[in-house]
Amino acid sequence: MAHKNKTIAIIVAAGRGSRAGAGGPKQYRDLAGRAVISRTAAAFLDHPEIDAVRTIIHRDDFDEYERAMAALIGDRKLMAPVTGGAERQDSVRLGLESIGDDAPARVLIHDAARPFVDAATISRVIASLDDHDGAIAALPVHDTIKRADGDMVETTVPRDALWRAQTPQGFRFDKILAAHRAAEGKVLTDDAAVAEAAGITVKLVAGSPDNMKITQAEDFGMAELILGRKKEPMEYRTGHGFDVHAFEDGDAVIICGVEIAHDKKLKGHSDADVGMHALTDAIFGALGEGDIGDHFPPSDSQWKGAPSRIFLEKARDRVADRGGRITHCDVTLMCEAPKIGPHRDKMRGALAEILNVDTSRISVKATTTEQLGFTGRREGIAAMATATVALPEPS
Repeated sequence: MAHKNKTIAIIVAAGRGSRAGAGGPKQYRDLAGRAVISRTAAAFLDHPEIDAVRTIIHRDDFDEYERAMAALIGDRKLMAPVTGGAERQDSVRLGLESIGDDAPARVLIHDAARPFVDAATISRVIASLDDHDGAIAALPVHDTIKRADGDMVETTVPRDALWRAQTPQGFRFDKILAAHRAAEGKVLTDDAAVAEAAGITVKLVAGSPDNMKITQAEDFGMAELILGRKKEPMEYRTGHGFDVHAFEDGDAVIICGVEIAHDKKLKGHSDADVGMHALTDAIFGALGEGDIGDHFPPSDSQWKGAPSRIFLEKARDRVADRGGRITHCDVTLMCEAPKIGPHRDKMRGALAEILNVDTSRISVKATTTEQLGFTGRREGIAAMATATVALPEPS
């Protein structure tokens, strides 16, 4: 039996988000110092009419989920996440099934990639469920719509009755659960389509232009503009880093997270990733928090042979802890060999993945010293890095 006044929100976050570019699933990527999914979940956890929030995640993402949601885990309204399915529709059904033993009267289904849903939109959807079995946030279409044949205009489509569907999409719980069970194996575009296929009438309620869905890589730029209207002023800081490592006998070097075959390796207490060390120092420098040695002393045996991504992740997390975001990084590698050019894009991708930023925000360059100095004599590699960080202005 459904609880008469209970409303649960399901946040769907099991997708891979490949269209959003490098940097991992978009729901876990940084947006102005906070993961996208954390912003989304907070909107529902903070809403007085939402009794509980259930997240649906990919089976490989539990560690990433805990990192992204660290500030919210422990909230009494946040239920443990459950594993999704192969398609979004499967994930929603599994999410609905997971709350069936404590069935609410109403359920709201929302995409994790819509972090700017506002309380008023959530309230409008909930209120509409008093008189309707389904309700969705939506916006009327104002642009002229063309139907095409290939890349040629075929006809103009009347827009008077057209709406752009958003989430949350709300339903009477028992109705939408039955509809999803009946739709298993079919491919439908959203939960409203699942409801329509089951004969459920769905009410349109006003959405919000800010309630955008992050889909493409460039959408993160638009999202930051929206946040700029909503958040406190930010200040921008630049930090610099420099590191040197000598060669020793070996068969490969690790630079910016990429292993490159070579007739030597770099000597160091950790894995001696000279590029990542310089970049870590640059981020700590922008924060005014010392350097890599202050946080990971070389005298500490636990860091012997450690992968340098641990150091860079700590710098990334310190930026997030202070409510900031990394806006750009530039690494210059100085060596005669190995050749860096063939590996630059892979290096950029590796750094972008660690820092939870788009690859377009990472630059990796290489130069020689015209056979001058220790790098010219092929005795080692030097690296310089610059990092730009946005932090909330002191009050």
